[in-house]
Amino acid sequence: MGRTPFAVAVEGGQLVGWVEGSGPELLLLHGGPGLSADYLDGLVAELVPGYRVAVYQQRGLAPSTEQGPLDVDGHVADVAAVIRGLGWKRALVAGHSWGGYLATHVAARLPGLVHGVLAIDPIGGVGDGGVEAFEAAMNARTPDVNRQRARELDERAMRGEGDEQTALEGLALVWPAYFAHPDDAPPMLPVRMSVEGYAAGYESMVKELPALESLLPTVRVPVGFVLGAESPIPPDQAGGATADRIPDAWVEIIPDAGHFIWLEKPGAVRAAVDRLARSVEPIGGRVATPRPLPRARRRRNP
Repeated sequence: MGRTPFAVAVEGGQLVGWVEGSGPELLLLHGGPGLSADYLDGLVAELVPGYRVAVYQQRGLAPSTEQGPLDVDGHVADVAAVIRGLGWKRALVAGHSWGGYLATHVAARLPGLVHGVLAIDPIGGVGDGGVEAFEAAMNARTPDVNRQRARELDERAMRGEGDEQTALEGLALVWPAYFAHPDDAPPMLPVRMSVEGYAAGYESMVKELPALESLLPTVRVPVGFVLGAESPIPPDQAGGATADRIPDAWVEIIPDAGHFIWLEKPGAVRAAVDRLARSVEPIGGRVATPRPLPRARRRRNP
C-alpha cells in the first residue's frame, strides 16, 4: 500500500499531507518549527508495518498554507483539524523535537481526540524546557568558526530576516551537534525551511511554556517520552522533568543516541510507539479507550 494524499481545510487555506500503512491510526508531527515534514521519511518507514501513519506539512511552508496563525494555538487547532479531516475519531499522536512539544500541548488540550501521545526528544514543558542547556550544548559541540556563523544566521532568522537558503546554511553548520558522536554524524537530511514559521513558532513556544507547565498535571491520556541520552536537549531537564509532572507518564532514555533517535538507534522509536499503543485497549485492530497506567519511572534501554 502506497501513500494516499489528503488536504484539510483550515483557517487561511489548507494543510496537505499523506497517509500510509494499516493498523492503529497514528499522527506524526514533524519538528522545526518551520521545517519540511519529509525529514521524517525514515521514521515513517519504521512505523508503517502495523500502523496507519499520517504526516502533514505544518502551516508556513508549501504545499500547506503559508499563512498564519503560526503560533502554538494555531498549530494545536491544526492538529485537531487534521484528525477530524481524516475522519479519525481518535488517534495516537507522536511528535519529534518541536513536534514533541506540540504533542504535549495536544495531550493536555485535545484529550477527546487522542488515545495517547509520544514525545520524541522534545523541548520540555517545565521551566525553560531545556532551551538554555540545549543552546549551550549545541555551541559546545560546534567548532568555533561554524558556531559564529550559525549564531549570526540564527539571529537573522529570529528577526524574520534572511531567507531559506541562509537558514538552511545555519542548520547545516550545527547539524553534527545533534548526534551522539558529532564527528560521525550522517549528512544533513534534505529539508526545506520557512524562516517566518521558524521565528514565529519558536517565539510562541517559549512564550507558552508557563501555560504548558500549568497544564501538565491535568493530562489524563497516556503519555510517553523517548529521549536520546546524548541529545543536546538534556533528557532529565527537558523530557524527564516534564514527565514527572504528568500523571502516569513514562520515559525511555536511549543510550548512545542523540536528537534523531531513529537514525542512530533504528527500532527504538518504534518500540516506544508499540509501548504507547499497548497502554490503550485494542478493539478490532484499532486503539480504543485509555486504561490506567502504573506509575513508571525513567528507564535506560540496555
